Amino acid sequence: MILSRAKPASGPSTSQSAQVRRQLPNLEDFLKIRDYTGALCLLEFNNSSGKGSVDVDMWIGFCAFHLGDYKKACQMYEAIMKKQTKPAEASTFLACCYFYLGMYPESDKLLQNAPESRLKNRLLFHLAHKFGDEKKLMEQHQQLEDVLEDQLSLAAIHYLRSHYQEAIDVYKKILLDNRDYLALNVYVALCYYKLDYYDVSQEVLAVYLQQYPDSAIALNLKACNHFRLYNGRAAENELKPLLEQSGNSFGHDLIKHNLVVFRGGEGALQVLPPLVDVIPEARLNLVIYYLRQEEVQEAYALIKDLEPAVPQEYILKGVVNAALGQELGSREHLKVAQQFFQLVGGSASECDTIPGRQCMASCFFLLKQFDDVLLYLSSIKSYFYNDDNFSFNYAQAKAAVGSYKEAEEVFLTIQNEKIRQDPVFVSMLCRCCKG
Repeated sequence: MILSRAKPASGPSTSQSAQVRRQLPNLEDFLKIRDYTGALCLLEFNNSSGKGSVDVDMWIGFCAFHLGDYKKACQMYEAIMKKQTKPAEASTFLACCYFYLGMYPESDKLLQNAPESRLKNRLLFHLAHKFGDEKKLMEQHQQLEDVLEDQLSLAAIHYLRSHYQEAIDVYKKILLDNRDYLALNVYVALCYYKLDYYDVSQEVLAVYLQQYPDSAIALNLKACNHFRLYNGRAAENELKPLLEQSGNSFGHDLIKHNLVVFRGGEGALQVLPPLVDVIPEARLNLVIYYLRQEEVQEAYALIKDLEPAVPQEYILKGVVNAALGQELGSREHLKVAQQFFQLVGGSASECDTIPGRQCMASCFFLLKQFDDVLLYLSSIKSYFYNDDNFSFNYAQAKAAVGSYKEAEEVFLTIQNEKIRQDPVFVSMLCRCCKG
């Protein structure tokens, strides 16, 4: 009886054990579903159990890279490069790690002797952009092919060079044939955000969020759209799902940065300085914080070496130079400010926008051409109802052209106590009353 019972019991056990072994996922299974954490665990287990090889090390580097652990991937590929026998593509993979670690000269040097490949060309393309080498950029551009990876690389460079519409065109062309590439909708939405089309950005972003509602990058972008369309509180509400769950370092930094902006600068000095070289906008927002605190010298020190590439950067450099010029009585800084304002306001893309017209008004204000100031301010006045800063500038321009009665009426609408106590406000209002 005991023997006969034991036999059937042992049969299923052996069968189940074999079945479990058959069901254990292999490396290919993990890679198919982009589970790089699972793949990495399997590879490291193989290494520790005596099944290691150069091939396993290459895959460990690959998985670490795709998990954003560029330092670990770098160490793995560097170890491989020291071996006598190594895969030809190891040098290109290591160059990619150097690039993501900000080691651009090292990446470029390593690529000089790397075998030719499309990946090498794409990396050289991005390095040319980082080095500001226009000739090299065009050379690498001409070598790009009409394949997915090359076109995505081209779109990325368009975005980095602030050519947002060109980037959108590339992404939309890819999406026509690849509707299931949902992540491209995030890139398109980001481009529309940069073009100030916040409503359109929201619509495109919704396609991705329907499938991936917990995406940190997508929710951050949605929050930024809400900030532009509504207010800081509405934006902050969109980030609530991420506040506790974000374990990703960059995602966490992005959330902290955006919360400072949404809260009107609260916590800026604690959060923004460490992020200045991590998140590009952190430098600009810290400059804005210093300006609001009237710490003009600190704002100037932070932005003086920044090479502006987009209208917002030109405007901010203009504002900082104007503030510093007024504080120091420096004609040189005022002239620089006037030139920055004129560049933005006179550009074809910005001349008919509200910021563009504000820039032209500021340019003529510094040139003391107040009739022109009023021309531009009057064209956007309806957008600044009850804005005391706008009213202060508008009233000064009115007074400067002798329209004292109208200037007095505008001065008296200003409620901001800081402005009302400003010596310029007091003296100009007295002048209007006498006039």
